[in-house]
Amino acid sequence: MQPPPIRVEQWCNQVAAEFLVPAAELSEAWEDAKQSKEPYQTLAVRFKVSTIVAARRVLDLGLISKKQFFEFYDGYQKDERRKKEAKKNKGGDFWNTQSVWVGQRFGTAVVRAAKEGRLLYHEAYQLTGLSGKTFDRFAENLGF
Repeated sequence: MQPPPIRVEQWCNQVAAEFLVPAAELSEAWEDAKQSKEPYQTLAVRFKVSTIVAARRVLDLGLISKKQFFEFYDGYQKDERRKKEAKKNKGGDFWNTQSVWVGQRFGTAVVRAAKEGRLLYHEAYQLTGLSGKTFDRFAENLGF
């Protein structure tokens, strides 16, 4: 027998699952969804949940076998790993991001004022959130 906290947690999970993806609506929707190329995605969109939640709910209601669920789940994990790897290999350009974050027009005005002595560098640093060599490189990227 399981200790009470686990039973309580299981009950809470069941209540949440029924609230998010009601069994009667899911059973009805499953007939159409299982015909689609991505049935769990179809359900996820309809019920506004993740594809994992949709697939798990279909499993819990006995509409698919554990084998079918784990085939989907394994593929899902592989896709997520691929996406994570792709994200790791892609990175934003710090200087382009700064031009957007600070704003090109504002950044240009601040850099120009600092270089002309109308604004202290300390104030320019505070206004842009950049300092020292980073501020200088930002200025270079703006054409100064």
